[in-house]
Amino acid sequence: MQRTRPPLQSWDIFCRVIDNYGDAGVCWRLARQLVRAHGKSVRLWIDQPTTLRALCPMLAADADRQQQEGVTVCHWPAQFPATTAADVVIEAFACDLPPPYLQAMAARSTPPCWLNLEYLSAEPWIADCHGLASPHPSLPLTKYFFFPGFTARSGGLLRENTAAATAANSTGQPPSLNLFCYANAPVAALLNALGNTSWQINVSPGQPRQALGSHFGGDGPWQHSHHHINALPFLAPDAYDALLRQGTVNIVRGEDSFVRAQLAGRPFLWHIYPQADNAHLDKLNAFLDLYTADLTAELAHIVRAIFLAWNTPVTAAHLAACWHDFHAALPALAAHARCWQAHCQQLPELSAALVDFCQRLPSGHPGLTA
Repeated sequence: MQRTRPPLQSWDIFCRVIDNYGDAGVCWRLARQLVRAHGKSVRLWIDQPTTLRALCPMLAADADRQQQEGVTVCHWPAQFPATTAADVVIEAFACDLPPPYLQAMAARSTPPCWLNLEYLSAEPWIADCHGLASPHPSLPLTKYFFFPGFTARSGGLLRENTAAATAANSTGQPPSLNLFCYANAPVAALLNALGNTSWQINVSPGQPRQALGSHFGGDGPWQHSHHHINALPFLAPDAYDALLRQGTVNIVRGEDSFVRAQLAGRPFLWHIYPQADNAHLDKLNAFLDLYTADLTAELAHIVRAIFLAWNTPVTAAHLAACWHDFHAALPALAAHARCWQAHCQQLPELSAALVDFCQRLPSGHPGLTA
């Protein structure tokens, strides 16, 4: 009979920065949560520590190893140093572990729990792949695939153990739109579609602000018709979460801000990362199938239309028509956003699901259904 693993205290998370702050943001939140909520000893190996400085301003960019918020942040260099492998090893988003570290894993008397933390998806097939084992072709190691998702058959969502909170806009203040998007977003067409309603528009740094600068010139703030456009500084994760809870509409991108917008309980638009052959649209439609399932047919059509208009090449007139319908439906969609927020709060919490999965995995077990 195989023995259940002893408590797994040391965790290593490996992150290669691909999507600007997105990959780093997910890994940083996960590392903090494992420390704060589960008391784990966590090393975050990241190949571009300077990217993490925006999320953790106290981080020293030139240090190979440092402590921040209880996490040991380590530079992942091209020549990987000799180190002891942790009890749990998370390969974030199929980043491929350095060969010397794989050898260190294989040298342990008890192989570590090795997981590939996949990208978040609402596609139905992930339920059958979540928790599947993949033996290494030459080393005595087994990797398990772990999928975040929106159903109980997934790894759930990464969230802090705080009560759901939705802050209301101040009476008499204009509605606010928080804008975080990729460079190909139809920002100019959206601004023209906003109509006569006065909006306070908060633009995140990077590609969104560059798009506004190219359109209007300068670094902001800008005035467009009735709308005041504010250029935000970079906000650390907790401050950004607070901003989303205040938003009338949140436009977000990638994975990290996408999840945070849903946990904020506000109407939102998702600018999904574009992929070859429009593969991203399958992921977008899979999410919309879940997100709109409890809406009336009319509201579901409105939501799907504005999401697709924001993510596909359409005319400015078509985007304006979709926004008009979306804006008119905001009271009903705000209520739906709060219901979806409650759904998200009932899903497995990702860090807790990871801890539970690893702890239930017997030493040397060839596979385990999550």
